Amino acid sequence: MRVLVVEDEQRLALAIKHGLEAEGFDVDIVHDGLSGLARATDRSYDVVILDIMLPGLNGYRVCARLRAAGSDAGILMLTAKDGEWDEAEALDTGADDYLSKPFSFVVLVARLKALARRIGSRAPRRAVLGDLVVDSAARTCTRGGTPIALTPREFAVLDHLARRAGEAVSKREILEQVWDAAADSDPNTVEVHISALRRKIDTPFGRSALQTVRGAGYRLEPDGG
Repeated sequence: MRVLVVEDEQRLALAIKHGLEAEGFDVDIVHDGLSGLARATDRSYDVVILDIMLPGLNGYRVCARLRAAGSDAGILMLTAKDGEWDEAEALDTGADDYLSKPFSFVVLVARLKALARRIGSRAPRRAVLGDLVVDSAARTCTRGGTPIALTPREFAVLDHLARRAGEAVSKREILEQVWDAAADSDPNTVEVHISALRRKIDTPFGRSALQTVRGAGYRLEPDGG
């Protein structure tokens, strides 16, 4: 799970990052609201851990702007404040959950895992990878605003890689997720579709988002290449 931590207390942000990475999460950190908004807009994250009291732009406004922009990332708000009004405002601006400081790291991990389960049950998402946009609901792909025509199978491969952006995904996993393994079990089938995707989403635009990871599979760059 890809997580963005937006927290101005640098020691706390690093502690959260190191702890979550030990639990298997992929974590980025920024320390102010404007940077958090930019990072969450430019890259695709499963969950954003968002402090409320941030320099530049407070957490409420970051959350509201992300929702207004169509982000469906899970948002967990952190606050040093107590009281029902802060919790209510966090939820009203679009947050999925909240946690008051100081908090137990065990509870934080439990909340994130519960949030991940809820995210998994949501409608298909819109992945924004730099200027490459993969919209699972509309079944469309654009690069810099230019529509890219994909076959249903090509889109399914790209969509799966977009959901795992930044991670190496094996040919076997792609086969299991996109094809009926009983009907199509040749890994070369994946290679053919990867080559076709590169000719459509990368080559005409002088980009290299779709990378081969030797011995591991393929990776779609989270910044769009």
